Amino acid sequence: MHNIDNTSFGKVGPGTPIGEFMRQYWIPAVMSSELKADGDPLRLLLLGEQLIAFRDTSGRVGIMDHRCAHRRASLFLGRNENNGVRCIYHGWKFDVAGNCVDMPNVPAELDFREKVHTKSYKTCERNGLVWVFMGDQHKVPPMPDIEASLAAQADVSIRFVQRACNWMQALEGDIDTAHFGFLHAGSVDADDFQPDHPMRHTVTNRAPYYHVADTPWGTSYGAFRSEDDSKVSWRVANFLFPFWTQAPNADFATHVGVRGWVPMDDHHTMVVMISYTRQGGAYSGLPLKNGKPLPGFAPNIDFLPNTTGWYGRFRPVARAENDYEIDRNAQQRNEIYSGIRMIFMQDQAVTESMGAITDHSFEHLGFSDQMIARTRRRILAAARDWAVSGVPAPGAFEPEVFWQARSGSFKTSANEDWQLAYSRELAACSRIVRE
Repeated sequence: MHNIDNTSFGKVGPGTPIGEFMRQYWIPAVMSSELKADGDPLRLLLLGEQLIAFRDTSGRVGIMDHRCAHRRASLFLGRNENNGVRCIYHGWKFDVAGNCVDMPNVPAELDFREKVHTKSYKTCERNGLVWVFMGDQHKVPPMPDIEASLAAQADVSIRFVQRACNWMQALEGDIDTAHFGFLHAGSVDADDFQPDHPMRHTVTNRAPYYHVADTPWGTSYGAFRSEDDSKVSWRVANFLFPFWTQAPNADFATHVGVRGWVPMDDHHTMVVMISYTRQGGAYSGLPLKNGKPLPGFAPNIDFLPNTTGWYGRFRPVARAENDYEIDRNAQQRNEIYSGIRMIFMQDQAVTESMGAITDHSFEHLGFSDQMIARTRRRILAAARDWAVSGVPAPGAFEPEVFWQARSGSFKTSANEDWQLAYSRELAACSRIVRE
């Protein structure tokens, strides 16, 4: 447990340093709409554990080991009925808390159901999303005050996308602001944007300067560029423990969104995107001066049909097997810099192309990688402090620290301290009311 180093990130199963650290936090698991009362159990792969999720007759959600505590047959094949899942092998039945509530193949006088419990985890349902806590079930922390997740269900958009690489390299694409002017906007110039468009400066100056800092919720960066009006444009973004990011591609005052890079196992990640729909959010299509969207922009991801397999949920049609549907003609004509349709899938392609777990020893990090380096150190230090010294996982029992995290763009006067400006901008924002 104490041997935590830069090779640890990709491993998240039980007993691994990062995996055990992540188990100190609530984890978004499934969309509420995926589970119907008395409906089919759902195979669920989280932190390397093969689980099932189901909603019982009374509407309660259970997440537990997929193997029956009797003879280890899979409860995915079970009958979800009358407030429990019944194994089809011998009829043993388990409620959402993992308690055996029926043992019909055992004579009544020899029944020992009260002694049988299958591994199950606490769940919480909030605004269209089911969360699970996979740590010590006797030390369950409060839910995090992540602003986007607090929006009423009618006002929130929740999307899942599976990515075929480990969680950390997937996450790092969201805290790497320098790639926007190349991967996403490499085929446009500053003059293609309206003069006041907040994304214009990403192509006016594709090599910004940065400030990076540790924060109570994780890490933050501010990428800054000087403007012609003696102002400074800032793109501020965050990493939130244990695997959340807030990208800066929106106006700071109106953008309420977050992405969770939830590890399924060492080689697969489920990206959970939560955004507040009643405010402007991310720039819709990032429109150019001619009214057209940024080249390559597509509003929606095309998905393969879901299957019941462990990796069967929310798989994009564009994938490694078809080279992410890259259009080489569009790339060569500089119509789409990457040749890949849709900004999110451009990120998907480059992070998956690194391999399931990239070897960091071959990297050559530069000035623009400060946020990535700082975040790696922050995670490793926090995981080591928790494992070695028992220091509480940051924010796990202080949910209010996440309330202070928001991302986006704003302007300041020259030489103004970026963190003071951040606090001022945050104080001026309209916020979602916490229950």
